[in-house]
Amino acid sequence: MRFESACYRLAMPLTFAFLFASFATVSALAADPHYPAAPADGASPAGSQPYSVIYRWQIGGDGGWDYVTADGPAHRLYIARSNRVEVVDTTTGKLVGEIGGMHRTHGIALDPAGKYGYISDGDGNAVILFDRSTLATVETIPGGNGPDGIIFEPATNTVWAFDGHGHTATVIDAATHEVVATVPLPGKPEAPAVDGKGTVYDNLEDKNEVIRIDARSKTITATWPAGCESPSGLGIDAGGQHLFPVCDGNKMSVIDTNTGKVVANPSIGDGPDAAGFSDAHNLAFATSGDGILSVVDASAPGYPTIESLSTQQGARTMAYDTTTDRVYTVTAQFGPRPAPSADNPRPRPPVLPGSFTVIVIGRQ
Repeated sequence: MRFESACYRLAMPLTFAFLFASFATVSALAADPHYPAAPADGASPAGSQPYSVIYRWQIGGDGGWDYVTADGPAHRLYIARSNRVEVVDTTTGKLVGEIGGMHRTHGIALDPAGKYGYISDGDGNAVILFDRSTLATVETIPGGNGPDGIIFEPATNTVWAFDGHGHTATVIDAATHEVVATVPLPGKPEAPAVDGKGTVYDNLEDKNEVIRIDARSKTITATWPAGCESPSGLGIDAGGQHLFPVCDGNKMSVIDTNTGKVVANPSIGDGPDAAGFSDAHNLAFATSGDGILSVVDASAPGYPTIESLSTQQGARTMAYDTTTDRVYTVTAQFGPRPAPSADNPRPRPPVLPGSFTVIVIGRQ
């Protein structure tokens, strides 16, 4: 993602009184993972919009976070947390294990067979292969310089790790667990997406572009304007042939994958970092650092934003679970931002101990 500890960068200062009240509320809800959360300030009344916050699971633990990945059939949520990946049971809201021993984790890719997972270890310049049944590390695969976004491409049975520092994509054969190609990229990659038929897409954050890659030939076949600034998260409607990069300036783009043309720019929250898509409901999602889940109707002319749901400050990463029609996002409570200094002119606000929380969003 845009920064290794995405949780910190967009957090805003909060007063002590607000923090105490908010932390107490989250703690109370966490006592029962299935207790529905009350609508957040600014949320629409129940029934007037499709989605609402239904659970808040307080997981706690130290460190920042990055991508989250849902494994719907296995009822698991994988969360990149600093030097490890934490695993949450989505039927109970409880932490059931972790994969540790890494330097700085970013993303998690899952094979369609349900056997293996792949973790991008950015500071370790490696991809970690793990067994999903035991959560044991199987192999450490050398990667490029700073692997970040990572995805499984099913048509070629390959894993693609996008190297944020090296501006390359490392391609791993899932059968042999060996690196089979390193694809040079013309900019800094962000979140990838696949269509399931052999095409990989990725945002180039510093170029304001989206690239299309043929997974079989491992070559870039098109470069398109993203239609917005600093694209980060990327959703895909493979059947409808549209991409949904999310950007600064409170904008999502809708790109036709046949022509590369931008066909709409729906409004979303501020500071987005993740996107998703529901094939069943023809909806695009974006989560942003200001604590907004934006829902865009991809079936309506103009791609209108039909919901701006308040979640919680800093909840800017997400995973969409197609099996349950639920969105999972994560954040924590933050303390006051320290005063700037010569050594640290842009200090980050600290995360309050034990406050890390998974927010579950669905239809009531």
